[in-house]
Amino acid sequence: MEIVHFSGYRLDAKGIVESVEFNVRARLEEKERRSQMVTVSFSLLVMSKPSLVKFEVDGTATMTGKDEDIRKMLEIDPDTRVPYVLPRVYQHAFTAMYLLSTILNTPPPPQDLLNSKQQTGPVQDVTVVVDAGVTDTRNVEGVQSNPNADRKEPAATSTPTSP
Repeated sequence: MEIVHFSGYRLDAKGIVESVEFNVRARLEEKERRSQMVTVSFSLLVMSKPSLVKFEVDGTATMTGKDEDIRKMLEIDPDTRVPYVLPRVYQHAFTAMYLLSTILNTPPPPQDLLNSKQQTGPVQDVTVVVDAGVTDTRNVEGVQSNPNADRKEPAATSTPTSP
């Protein structure tokens, strides 16, 4: 998995916030398919409600394994209505979002925001590896969570951050 673009923005600071909800807009597009390998590009937009922080993450993920197992990873989970591969992509991006939220002094998104009730996907024999490129197509919007934020005081100004 490779993140090719990452940014975080502190949007507002209106005193202490008791609870924060996060919305995710995610896009996946299949970029390349070969025998036992598929490369997808992804785009994640994670926003808090109330509007305290916004994260944007773009990159690619390459899945290798049996063609049937890869096909299952690209299927939609009926519980969460997102492709099974998307929580793995989110987990990779979560670490960077968590660190940046600490720097911006904003609540972090929850680690398990896209996870279904199952902790693992339907397939264990698919590996997600590093590759290059970016674009988007498959749309998944409105996945929400209401985490108990550790930090309740957001910072005061908007600050774009890029690696």
